[in-house]
Amino acid sequence: MQTADIRQRWLDFFAARGHTVVPSASLVSDDPTLLFTVAGMVPFVPYLTGVVPAPYPRATSVQKCIRTNDIEEVGKTPRHGTFFQMNGNFSFGDYFKEGAITFAWELLTTPEADGGYGFAPKDLWVTVYEDDDEAIEIWERVAGLPPERIQRLGKDTNYWHTGQPGPAGPCSEIFFDRGPAYGADGGPATDDDRYVEIWNLVFMQYLIDDVKSKTDFRIVKELPKKNIDTGMGLERVAFLKQGVDNMYEIDQVRPVLDRAAEISGRRYGADHEDDVRMRVIADHVRSSLMLMSDGVTPSNEGRGYILRRLLRRSIRAMRLLGVEGPSFRELFAASRDAMKAAYPEVERDYAHIERLALGEEATFLRTLEAGTEILDVAVAKTKQTGGALAGDTAFLLHDTYGFPIELTLEIAEEAGLSVDRPAFDALMSDQRSRAKADAKSKKKVLADLSVYGEFRALGETIFRGYTDLATESTVLGLLVDGRPVQVATTGQTAEIILAETSLYAESGGQAPDRGRIVGDGFELEVLDVQKPVKGLISHTVKVTRGEVGVGVAATSLVDEDYRRGATQAHSGTHLVHAALREVLGPSAHQSGSFNKAGYLRLDYGWNQALSPETRSEIEEVSNAAIRSNLQVVTREMPLDEAKSLGAMALFGEKYGDVVRVVDIGGPWSRELCAGTHVSTSAEVGMINIVGESSVGASNRRVESLVGLDAFRQFASERALVNELTQNLKTRPDQLVERVSELAASLKAAERKIQAYEAKALNDRVPALAERATRVGDVLLVAESVGTLGSGDEVRSLATAVRARLGDAAAVVALAAEVGGKPVAIVATSPAARDAGANAGALAKAMAKTLGGGGGGKPDLAQGGGNDVSAIPAALEAARAELGR
Repeated sequence: MQTADIRQRWLDFFAARGHTVVPSASLVSDDPTLLFTVAGMVPFVPYLTGVVPAPYPRATSVQKCIRTNDIEEVGKTPRHGTFFQMNGNFSFGDYFKEGAITFAWELLTTPEADGGYGFAPKDLWVTVYEDDDEAIEIWERVAGLPPERIQRLGKDTNYWHTGQPGPAGPCSEIFFDRGPAYGADGGPATDDDRYVEIWNLVFMQYLIDDVKSKTDFRIVKELPKKNIDTGMGLERVAFLKQGVDNMYEIDQVRPVLDRAAEISGRRYGADHEDDVRMRVIADHVRSSLMLMSDGVTPSNEGRGYILRRLLRRSIRAMRLLGVEGPSFRELFAASRDAMKAAYPEVERDYAHIERLALGEEATFLRTLEAGTEILDVAVAKTKQTGGALAGDTAFLLHDTYGFPIELTLEIAEEAGLSVDRPAFDALMSDQRSRAKADAKSKKKVLADLSVYGEFRALGETIFRGYTDLATESTVLGLLVDGRPVQVATTGQTAEIILAETSLYAESGGQAPDRGRIVGDGFELEVLDVQKPVKGLISHTVKVTRGEVGVGVAATSLVDEDYRRGATQAHSGTHLVHAALREVLGPSAHQSGSFNKAGYLRLDYGWNQALSPETRSEIEEVSNAAIRSNLQVVTREMPLDEAKSLGAMALFGEKYGDVVRVVDIGGPWSRELCAGTHVSTSAEVGMINIVGESSVGASNRRVESLVGLDAFRQFASERALVNELTQNLKTRPDQLVERVSELAASLKAAERKIQAYEAKALNDRVPALAERATRVGDVLLVAESVGTLGSGDEVRSLATAVRARLGDAAAVVALAAEVGGKPVAIVATSPAARDAGANAGALAKAMAKTLGGGGGGKPDLAQGGGNDVSAIPAALEAARAELGR
């Protein structure tokens, strides 16, 4: 049974039993506490917890998930995968334990010919929470399971809660017995790979608080509306139904594994270590494909770092299979072909995905070449000296060469070494502290999401801001320090929930509105506007006057100047995106944006810098659209209808069933967008592209000023040109030529000065050589040469004096003041080295006297410090060291 068939049978089964089929949410979770959607129930959490009223009584989905907490186990066990699909059925106050158990048993044991999965009842075991007698009675009655195949387990395995106060309940898990060839008898309680968990039924029936751990909490009461949350592992069922030993060999994964084997010339099944590497490649390539299809791009932070790690582990595994060159073009194509039946978007967006993957591969192959040389030397040295690989080496590889610390750990482990992780972590912490030293977050952390449930239950916040900049409403709720309050007074910062608002909440790349909320006897300054849960708008405010209370009338007022600038910037973003696609082609697809009054930033898929001519052309196309005064039209319609009209769903964005389409000039710019916009393109005013840079191997960023800010930038540049033309006494059209002439003259003057300085240094050589004195069998020149421009000048002078002394056993130790600090250079001749003189030892002795450090090779070395007054003593230290 193919994986796509297993998936479709699930959806068909539950749809026929009154469940609303909900499409998979993005792998990028809406939950601010999660990087990814890690379980099938994550998109339903607001409904299960009661924060948001459920729009349907029962639902079913096949949810894409990513987990990387067990990444080291990938390839080593039959069931650990970073990307997986979770089949789920959910009840929100509808059916409960008996309904969930009945559905599960029916689908699992119904013959394949009748639409089920055809598992033999004799091969199925279940576990239940140890005190859940009700579930045991249902299993015995509904499924006819004998008591010996129902095992009671404790809270650590069979009780579910979020780790926070809220809903919780016992769960029951269904296992398939693979038979004695795979392990010992005894059922799932043995925790043996013989018994594969395929389905988990969570009975959400209690309210808990005082949560200290997974097993330590207090049950407050039964929930008035009990919920069901179940999950069946699609890949686990697939490998059981397809008769293979693990999830890496199912039809959606095996083609990548086979392609890796073919490229490497290795045979799967011939060597355990090679097998693990091929499974890692197959899993990680598929996971990366799915992440990129949901808009994640490789980077050094957050989700992008996880993706980059997956890609780089794949490249590393291919190298361990003996493949030095690129392989992603073939591996990703194999994964695309295996996944497109279930997820057509991977084929539709493949050009973008492939460009990201190939760009990351090319970059990391270069990184591996440079970094591996450093790491190999460090590993060899560590093996000689013993101990752990130095933390500063691991940090250098991470910071300079882009080696994830996990990759350094893996390579060190292969060499039988550990890494000084505490030292690495300390260096990373220092770096983060420096990076954040001057940064101040404008965001206030929103309250625990559970507190919004009462407000959200009153309905969605109505946004009036598309047409009205002032909206009269009512205060539904107030929060101070994340807790509900009845009033907020002058000087306090609070969150305020209104029934209606004209203030735009940050979303779709557009910054939140600025403005005020006023009422009888109070005035609030709006600091931030966010959507903490779906359908609810929260305003973070500072009470500047009076006292505001729950239930009073309040009017939201948008700062008109700021909103005008914000609409100019958001519409300007659409214009620049359309211009990029017109100039570069349709593959220049937007991958992210941010806009606020006067400024826009747009990230797009492209793998090379724009030439000045191309950048100017994009700017000109954007401004031509402004000059054409194109109509801006917004419409709401079903998502499928919008896509049929050619509206662009921006890569990685999430949309509901009904979407807002923004047209600028008809189909020239047609995008799905909930932001605020101008009425005609002329209102944007002006686009002034001020920056274009790289933000990844296959992503570029355009930054632009908009409207009045764009004009001010041009005016500032014009003033600068005027000042330069006046000072240089030339015309604007001759300014570049005049500056070039001055630069050439300056370089010529610098060359002359350097020649004079070199001659002056050479003129000092004879006198310094003549002052050589004998120390034992060696001639020593130990002199202070005053103040010089650089350490290179001191070095040149020392080596010139050494050459002047010819074949004699000579040591030249010179000290100078450079930039306010002492510098010492020691040069030795071959005959002096034969006599035992060592420049490194002499430089070290001088540097110690100068209050610093030094060293180098036996023939030439350097030292320094902080105490210029110690130069005479340093020269004496060199003489004493030589005389030993």
